[in-house]
Amino acid sequence: MTRTILIATDYSLESLNILKKVLKEKNASEDENQYNVLLVSGYDAGDSIRDLLFNTKSSVFNKLRPKEFCDAYEIVKNKYPHLINKIICDVFTGSFQRTFNNYVKIEGITEAYYSSSIKSVGDGKFNLVPYIQKCKELESYEVSLEVQKSLPEKGRLAEIFAEA
Repeated sequence: MTRTILIATDYSLESLNILKKVLKEKNASEDENQYNVLLVSGYDAGDSIRDLLFNTKSSVFNKLRPKEFCDAYEIVKNKYPHLINKIICDVFTGSFQRTFNNYVKIEGITEAYYSSSIKSVGDGKFNLVPYIQKCKELESYEVSLEVQKSLPEKGRLAEIFAEA
């Protein structure tokens, strides 16, 4: 069976640890489901007519999402091919709870995961956590992320995927 989960992200490499941890737990529990993963960030599209007319999702992603993020989620996808059907990056641009509730219903999202240590600020981003917590149609889980002291390899991408 295919289920859809939402991962609240700010498109930083550190936020992919939420996805990694969720998939690791589902793999350990020998989950039979496949998942469509929505990596979603809140984005304030502004109210300028120019911004609304000429900003596309790809231009927003070029501003918000670094190339390393795409490389990193492909690594995670390749590690758990039996769990992941597809990974989709998206932005939520609404500003009302009912808009978020409709987004959840339309996308068929059943579970949401977030971490309070991920701060979505700057570049027009806003935090999705309050919307997730208030959505009654959604099972939401907070994932705690720990920071490692000593790392076996150097490099930003390697540091994210070093095992705890």
